[in-house]
Amino acid sequence: MRTTLSVGILGLWALFAISVQFLPLNPNLIHLEQILAPPATEALLGYDDLGRSIGERLLVGAQTSFMVAFWVVLFSAVIGTSIGTLSAWHGGRRDQFIVQVIDIFLAFPGILLAIALAGLLGPGVENVVLALAVVGWVGYARLARAQVLSLKHREHVMAAVALGTGTLRIMVKHLLPLMAAPLIIEATFGVAAVVIAEAGLSFLGLGVQPPDASWGAMIRDGTRYMLVAPHMVLAPGAAIFAVVLAVNLLGDRLRDRLDIRTAAREVSA
Repeated sequence: MRTTLSVGILGLWALFAISVQFLPLNPNLIHLEQILAPPATEALLGYDDLGRSIGERLLVGAQTSFMVAFWVVLFSAVIGTSIGTLSAWHGGRRDQFIVQVIDIFLAFPGILLAIALAGLLGPGVENVVLALAVVGWVGYARLARAQVLSLKHREHVMAAVALGTGTLRIMVKHLLPLMAAPLIIEATFGVAAVVIAEAGLSFLGLGVQPPDASWGAMIRDGTRYMLVAPHMVLAPGAAIFAVVLAVNLLGDRLRDRLDIRTAAREVSA
């Protein structure tokens, strides 16, 4: 039941993000007579302080959060996995150097480092993706390095090395399939972290800039009208809550299914 609900929520999120550009939406259209109007039949989520439809802006914000999460997780996973795999495979001083770099990144809270990078790069979606990817690759690199250290001495890998198989082929055909499960789980939880981080940066004014819509920016605009128009905060807040909860529940389910030890305990029970 929880898995079905999580998949449904994430499916709607992806559907809205992909199809919003084909819908007849005008999220920046101002209706002066509807300023701070509560939810009604003509606008199920009401209007904001400028008389813009919160429902339409919520859909556009879904596209923003989805695209940021997709690109950040993609870049972070590719870069981090490549660095961690190469580091563990070659070992030596290069591996020690990469470990020290990872430790330096882990010494700083990720969100604070992202805020600093976004502040240096300037506001904008592209800079948010870059800042979060610079912070996010570390987890994948550490996980990939640990996996390769435990896999590089297995018999089939050593046999491939003895046969003269190229390093890239060994990594793609012999290491990556065995590393896929933990990396997929890491990426799943990474989506939730990126959604929250993007909303936080937009809330601080370092993400999407007006008049473009973002869930974090919508919450920021609504905090000034909490007592008279709470729907301005409740709608984007509920969207963030639903997406993050769905991603975490799905990640927990994937971890249970892909973890061999957990699956073995379930079978024995």
